[in-house]
Amino acid sequence: MTHDRPSLRFLGATDTVTGSRYLLESGGRRVLVDCGLFQGYKRSRERNRTPFPVPPHSIDAVVLTHAHLDHTGYVPALVRDGFKGPVYATDGTTELCKLILPDSGYLQEEEAKYATHRGSASHSPALPLYTAADAVRSLNSFKVREFDDPLDLGGGMELTFVPAGHILGAAQVHVRFGSQSLHFTGDLGRSDDPFMYPPRPLGEVDVLVTESTYGNRKHAEADPEEQLGEIVRRVAKRGGVVLFAAFAVGRAETLMLYLSRLRRKNAIPDIPIYLNSPMAIDASDMYQRHPEEHRLRPEEYRGMYTVATFTRSVDDSKLLNLRGGPMIIISASGMLTGGRVLHHLAAYGTDPKNAVVLSGYQAGGTRGAALAAGERNVRVYGEDLTIRAEVIQMENLSAHADTDGLIAWMKAAPRAPRIAYVTHGEPDAADALRLRIKRELGWRARVPEYLERVDLGNPR
Repeated sequence: MTHDRPSLRFLGATDTVTGSRYLLESGGRRVLVDCGLFQGYKRSRERNRTPFPVPPHSIDAVVLTHAHLDHTGYVPALVRDGFKGPVYATDGTTELCKLILPDSGYLQEEEAKYATHRGSASHSPALPLYTAADAVRSLNSFKVREFDDPLDLGGGMELTFVPAGHILGAAQVHVRFGSQSLHFTGDLGRSDDPFMYPPRPLGEVDVLVTESTYGNRKHAEADPEEQLGEIVRRVAKRGGVVLFAAFAVGRAETLMLYLSRLRRKNAIPDIPIYLNSPMAIDASDMYQRHPEEHRLRPEEYRGMYTVATFTRSVDDSKLLNLRGGPMIIISASGMLTGGRVLHHLAAYGTDPKNAVVLSGYQAGGTRGAALAAGERNVRVYGEDLTIRAEVIQMENLSAHADTDGLIAWMKAAPRAPRIAYVTHGEPDAADALRLRIKRELGWRARVPEYLERVDLGNPR
């Protein structure tokens, strides 16, 4: 059942930093802003397996802020289960989803096969949430929209994508309904990001839905390039392997940019660097096709992609585990939730001469978060590993605005919104940002509940 009065329902990202899903209802139309996977804690992941809160066939359109799986990863399941409408996204987001979604389906199939083989699943055979074929079929629903090109969604709603920085194609989503406006930050980039341009400042809005990934933290002031140089020199001197756990889209590119600069200055030894992420390799062409979205000069871009040897095949990936140090491996996933990096972690994480570098935010409940918190016993593919390698978390590599960045971005607004809903953060982070918004900006702010519906004509 749809509602005639404009309303917003929080179907995800309310008590967690993942599972971004917001349902807009107006004039008998339903629009889903983001359609992400829940990740991290088992309690959150189990939401991926429960029936979607509204029938997928009742949704008229999906709008995506950017390509990361916590914002897009449920699209294949939604389409498979009956959604027939368009999926609107920017060109960059659409191109990246062509890589990310089939890869997600493939990894889920592989994990299901492995769980069945090991007998570690609660069902036999273990079933993936969706398959690579489901993901490929869902791509037929994508419709590209340009930044700053208003789109009539029906039901009195008009959508506009606004640049958000963060990663290629990332957008803020501005929705007008009548004389009112609703604005979603998506994931907001940094003003000082070495790769991407800063997000566009906040304009005049009535209701704001903001992320709070770093709502209670500031990025370290240490220069990430200098810190990377120190890590590589230290580990190479002892003949070790530096294993970077990096998001294939965004973080891997930033790491290669810094490493190419360090290599050019002879600030790190001439040891082999491997980019072991087919997705990150494929994404390189996409950044080249969208120079208007990033800061890099062509020569810097070329240097970035010649500093590393690209590892595509599974056999070549396995050979890296036999090679030994000194060397650098950049591999996904960034929170150690799956992918090739886990095999490298098993191969090199148990030796104290090596180092595991967590290159950004680690969602609660992930292996990356456990290591960042000091835990050294992790389970990988059904086996317990004791991590003796040096573990370093480099949050200053994050592509998210930190708490000061978020507040500074909001201060640009010409007037206060009627309310700011603080989402997409762990409970402590979301509440800390809520308090800052209230005390420093004097705005009404609230952390919504999971599945809560609010009346946009009278938001509370």
